[in-house]
Amino acid sequence: MNINSTLIGQAIAFAIFVMFCMKFVWPPLIGAINERQRKIAEGLNAAEKAKADLATAERDVQQELDLAKTKAAALIEQANKSANQLVEDAKSQAQVEGERIRQQAQASIDQEINQARESLRAQVAELAVLGAEKILQDKVDVQKHASMLDQLAAKL
Repeated sequence: MNINSTLIGQAIAFAIFVMFCMKFVWPPLIGAINERQRKIAEGLNAAEKAKADLATAERDVQQELDLAKTKAAALIEQANKSANQLVEDAKSQAQVEGERIRQQAQASIDQEINQARESLRAQVAELAVLGAEKILQDKVDVQKHASMLDQLAAKL
């Protein structure tokens, strides 16, 4: 065995092995590597798109929250206005009712005053008749002197 022929044989075997690898082994490996790179790039692009979508969704959510807060504030303000209106209406109704009760009380007082006056007139007329009887020492006819009593009552 000659070392040169061994080296040449090994060199030829190595060259055949390299050609075999370049023809049959490297293309699937390169294809797998390229596919893997493509998938990684797609994943990164999808992540970037998801990030952008998330930012857009967060802006939309914030806008919706602001809108909801604005609507809530408007509803609260409207409720406060309604409450104030109800209070004002209740006050005005209470004033009207108070005025009505005051007028009824005044009418009742006026009626009682008139009844008291009539009672006093009757008593004064009776006293006048009794006084006249004592002065005259005679009974006075009430029916006969009714007009005089009416005049006397009218003066009082």
